[in-house]
Amino acid sequence: MMFHFPIALQLYSVREDMKQDFEGTLKKVKALGYEGVEFAGLFDHTAEEVKSICEKIGLVPISAHVPYDEMQKGEETFKIYAEIGCRYIVIPWISVDKLAGGEKNAEFYDNVRKFGKLAVKHGMKLCYHNHDFEFERVNGEYKLDLLYQAIPADLLLTQLDTCWVNVGGENPADFIRKYNGRVEIVHLKDFYGVKNDHMYALIGDNDSKNDEPATGFEYRPVGSGLQDFPSILKASKEVGAEWVVVEQDEPSMNKTPLECAEASINYLRSIF
Repeated sequence: MMFHFPIALQLYSVREDMKQDFEGTLKKVKALGYEGVEFAGLFDHTAEEVKSICEKIGLVPISAHVPYDEMQKGEETFKIYAEIGCRYIVIPWISVDKLAGGEKNAEFYDNVRKFGKLAVKHGMKLCYHNHDFEFERVNGEYKLDLLYQAIPADLLLTQLDTCWVNVGGENPADFIRKYNGRVEIVHLKDFYGVKNDHMYALIGDNDSKNDEPATGFEYRPVGSGLQDFPSILKASKEVGAEWVVVEQDEPSMNKTPLECAEASINYLRSIF
């Protein structure tokens, strides 16, 4: 089975390397074979500097995860990522009180509509990146589905994180097909283990304590865990996705973050 997607790396995967050597890490990412990157912070670099570095290295700055609070600053935030050349700007995480059933839900939906319009104004598209808690139900429907029912596709695309779709109890390939027409970037993330109450310590949730053993749940390089990536990629192709993005929140298997990124792209090359 052959697939032909450009592959980007979510730079949160190598955030400590980025912090220590921004340009050098981007060069290493390019050397591994990645064609694009998705930013998770600019580490005090200007939009002009980031654009120039990407052009010099030959990486496409496809998208950026931008905190909700930063998006609330409005025009100034969206201009920065447009100037870099990002095609997509992504809400990476929000608190549960903003989802359906939460006390700040109406305000969140209003803001998402505003963000979507600002993204369009600056030549980008707004996406939402899910975790597993969006698969809790309100009146029988997933909170994630209710978000996409509330916000039209011209203002909000999906950026389905296939790990969290799986952990949330759904088949990632089926869920990608469900949002045909709204899927332009798919997050490829692998994992091993089962859902537990301590997972979010792995992604920086300070309210959680990761005192579970390592076997409880861990992120893995793509192709090293439980995910069925051929089926995910087949579905992604069917719905017309344009990019796949590798993400691994924390390294595992005695590998460094860059070694994990290398293992992921090597696996994908083997099935592309």
